[in-house]
Amino acid sequence: MSETRGRLTVRRGTVRDADTMLALFDDAVRWLTERGNTGQWGTAPFSAIPQRVQQVRGWGEAGALRVAERDGLVVAMSSVGPAPAYVSPATEPELYVMGLVGRRAPAARGAGAALLADARDEAAGLGLAKVRVDCWAGGDGALVQYYVKAGFTPVETVQVEAWTGRVLEVRV
Repeated sequence: MSETRGRLTVRRGTVRDADTMLALFDDAVRWLTERGNTGQWGTAPFSAIPQRVQQVRGWGEAGALRVAERDGLVVAMSSVGPAPAYVSPATEPELYVMGLVGRRAPAARGAGAALLADARDEAAGLGLAKVRVDCWAGGDGALVQYYVKAGFTPVETVQVEAWTGRVLEVRV
């Protein structure tokens, strides 16, 4: 088993981090596509889809990006803010994890969990009641289980065209 070195830190991102997040998404799409797992984000790199580029840059401009680093290397990123229109409206104050992506490398081990913990801490600090996130519900369900293992509870299934997702939440 590979050893993970260095301390994992989480910082607030800026618009300057948007290209790094796009590159992480591109790598994830390539990795998923190589495994025949195209239902999550399709097969086109995020950096080749103008709407995705605009979305990620918008997260950076809004101060929504969070960056997990180990030994100066960005190993994962997330964005937080309001829930997207395709999920049920919040019934109480919340923070929504709008995107979460990490490297496929040993150095990234634990980075997603750290970003989710940071979102919970941020929500608590703002006096919010919960954190919600959505993810692809297809494949073998491993992504939904990832969030369940991180303490989230599935609360809703959503359909966006051919994409089926699960919305999960955790109280803070």
